[in-house]
Amino acid sequence: MTLLKSLEKLKEGDKAPDFNLKGIDGKNYALNDFKDAKALLIIFMCNHCPYVKAKQETIKNLQAKYKDKGLAIIGINSNESENYPEDSFEGMAETAKEKNFNFVYLHDKTQEVAKAYGASCTPDPFLFDAEQKLVYHGRFDDALEPGQKATEFDMDEAIAAVLEGKKPKHNFLYSIGCSIKWKK
Repeated sequence: MTLLKSLEKLKEGDKAPDFNLKGIDGKNYALNDFKDAKALLIIFMCNHCPYVKAKQETIKNLQAKYKDKGLAIIGINSNESENYPEDSFEGMAETAKEKNFNFVYLHDKTQEVAKAYGASCTPDPFLFDAEQKLVYHGRFDDALEPGQKATEFDMDEAIAAVLEGKKPKHNFLYSIGCSIKWKK
């Protein structure tokens, strides 16, 4: 398992790169579909990575906590699935159903979206404000390894700040996870 830290390709204030991806519900989604969100959290993730599995409840809890206040969460799986069959489109639908995902889960089959964002690991979260400009890129909390207990809740605080029209305390704190599995 190759572990990577998130990289700073997109900088604070950069506009979210557009996309047009198929969701596990069979619909296609573009950035514009989320234009009414006061805060938009885009997470590059997958199904098989233990680092993502450790954050699934965190992601669902953030969506439940802030959905009515204007947060939209999008999970994007960019992993190639030939060598990682669990990360196939079918695998995504199964995982989402099994884990009761309450957010949009999209498939980046061409991997172009992950490249546009500069995503490098899973999970690799990007938080955008109401103008879809990057305000925070990085970890959910300080429990970087699966099984650790979080004491600092960076993403929760960043989302709360954005929804209040404030700037998050941090604009970048690296996330750690499995490397995105790129096609050869």
